[in-house]
Amino acid sequence: MDSVAVIVIIVVGVAAAVAAYVVTRRRSGAAPAPEELATSGRLSVPLGEFHVRGDEAHVTFDVPLPDGDPDPVLSDMLVREAVEVVREKRHHLPIGDVRRVIAFGKRNGDEVRVGSVDLETPGELPPPVAPELLPKLHPSGFDPFEVLSELQQAPGLAAGAAGEELAPLAEELRLAANVEAGLRTQGIDPATAGAGDVVIGIMRLAGHHIENKGDDTHHVTRAGETIFVRVVPHTAGDHPELNEGEIRRFAVEFAGSGADRGLLVTEKYSPFEIYERERREPRVRFVTRERLQAFVDALALR
Repeated sequence: MDSVAVIVIIVVGVAAAVAAYVVTRRRSGAAPAPEELATSGRLSVPLGEFHVRGDEAHVTFDVPLPDGDPDPVLSDMLVREAVEVVREKRHHLPIGDVRRVIAFGKRNGDEVRVGSVDLETPGELPPPVAPELLPKLHPSGFDPFEVLSELQQAPGLAAGAAGEELAPLAEELRLAANVEAGLRTQGIDPATAGAGDVVIGIMRLAGHHIENKGDDTHHVTRAGETIFVRVVPHTAGDHPELNEGEIRRFAVEFAGSGADRGLLVTEKYSPFEIYERERREPRVRFVTRERLQAFVDALALR
């Protein structure tokens, strides 16, 4: 056997192993690992339960639904993913009598129907769509640092905010329908999520590879470049402005991370110090409350 044939066999074997791993996680209902986006070509939705009841296949996802009627974009995503779940289950469960696939999400712990698809022939599923559920918002070559360099929002506390609690982020942040749906299908509820979850979720939608390193840090890869992301959450009672200690900690961690660039994300307001930091070290940027809406809009609409 020549060397070319050996290489081909190895590559095929690795691909089969990756595919088996992804399918096994999906069948077990496990939430998808971030790296599955890169290896499987699609970002799986966290599966809750699967049941066949009579001629209906019920697929429940651990996806937080908003109040009111489900958004059409979100409904379409979940129905398409429900069909793919049934496609995988058919290998070890009888679906020959199934005439309808119904998708459910969760609201306050309860299952809520979001949509369905009828099968023309019992047990015969429609052909699979393109191998991705969550649409890319734009090419993966998108550079968040380029967006930040274009933002003109000056840092500093809003008038009268220094002694007040920050309003919930959801009261101020506006999300396009496809962005909100994409976040929810990752298990992120925009009504309660902090800035870190929103930004990381949108970067994942934009085609970035996300590796959660724990302790509110992530490594984000894009076109061979690594971005160190530090999330500084805001909790009740915290000062509404990012403090110098958090900025210094981020600088030290970025320097030791080996990453090409560093990004600090927070819903806190920013001090004027960040301007000087960004000027002295162009490899770092800060996404603070003043910049967050413009940053999210740029990610979604660019």
